[in-house]
Amino acid sequence: MKLKLAYCDYIADRISKLVKREIGDNDTLISDISNPQMDLHPTEGWFQSTKKVITCYDTNGKAYVITVEEAPMLDKE
Repeated sequence: MKLKLAYCDYIADRISKLVKREIGDNDTLISDISNPQMDLHPTEGWFQSTKKVITCYDTNGKAYVITVEEAPMLDKE
């Protein structure tokens, strides 16, 4: 079995930057988006996984969570 690299950081960063650009360039229902946050242990602060979480808000202030995480069971061969 070949080890495949994970690109959660890259994908989450691209999503966040592209949505920020969309907010600035167009009339959209998205009002704000956070930078990607790492999956850290809630009390100890150590790295738990490569998962990244982005929070975004619509123009009514409703929050949404976008999660980028590995899904090895769905990998293409």
